[in-house]
Amino acid sequence: MSRIKAALLGYGTVGQGVYTAIKTHGQQLKKLLGAEVEIAGVLIKDPHKKRDIDPGILITTEFDDILKIPDLQVIFEAIVGEEPSFSYLNRAIENGIQVITANKVMFARHGKALLEKGREHGVRVGYEATTAGGVPIIRTLKQLLQVNQIERIQGILNGTCNFILTEMRNRRLTFEDALKLAQLSGFAEVDPTSDISGKDAFCKTMILSELAFGRQPEWSDVELEGITDITNDQVEEARFLNLRYKHIAEIFEEEGVIRATIRPVLLGESHPFYSVEGVDNAITVETSLLGRVTLQGPGAGKLPTASAMVEDLADIFKTNRRELQTVYK
Repeated sequence: MSRIKAALLGYGTVGQGVYTAIKTHGQQLKKLLGAEVEIAGVLIKDPHKKRDIDPGILITTEFDDILKIPDLQVIFEAIVGEEPSFSYLNRAIENGIQVITANKVMFARHGKALLEKGREHGVRVGYEATTAGGVPIIRTLKQLLQVNQIERIQGILNGTCNFILTEMRNRRLTFEDALKLAQLSGFAEVDPTSDISGKDAFCKTMILSELAFGRQPEWSDVELEGITDITNDQVEEARFLNLRYKHIAEIFEEEGVIRATIRPVLLGESHPFYSVEGVDNAITVETSLLGRVTLQGPGAGKLPTASAMVEDLADIFKTNRRELQTVYK
């Protein structure tokens, strides 16, 4: 194997990040995998929009054109929404193509089905980028679950919310001004509803629940609250008491039932999330043997998400390479 042919589905913030990461880290990937990673095609929505993509790369609005790329081995999916993402990845798996996704909305609902289909077709499904940006929580949980039992997960899972709450406190900005700053900084979308309502963190919580506990809570039973109702007066009052607002997701099992909450919480300085600021995400996992472990890192922006997707690429093809070497020894 001297070349790994890849395609991008979507060329927004995340797609551009993956494209950049592969170009800037191509030599490291080649050394690691024994093959050059080549972006052979990009699926886009608007054919008239100018894009900084090298000549010779297929740019198309038709997914069938992507599937027709000779010897295509992996697809990076970075489209918003459940469809057509789920249908595209189903077809890719049926064609024996490895898939890597950053689509937390789609994966929260359909991840289990995709993973099962991948096993049936001998295809790996990478989904590290669906949760917590560049923080390797999926890989960490998989490692812990070899022996440990997961008892509880608590996390700051949305970098946009954490950035807004940080700016409201540190710079005494109103919610509206902090949101505008997040948008200008590239941390929030033009339509930030998913972030500030808590829906983004909700989807990530469901993905973590499926992995850690093998199932999700009833979606309608999850307590979900965003940050839009937090006022400057509340932030100032909390500051006076040496407390900080953080948007926290929590999952645990109680009497055989999976419980989850996603809501703003006041934390004191003894809590491990108290000093998690800006766009950082942080996740604490309580386990049966190891005890408590906390991971922290950037949770918003194109490069942290792209980093997670490229790490999935490396993991998939390193594993495939080892398996081939074992077969041919």
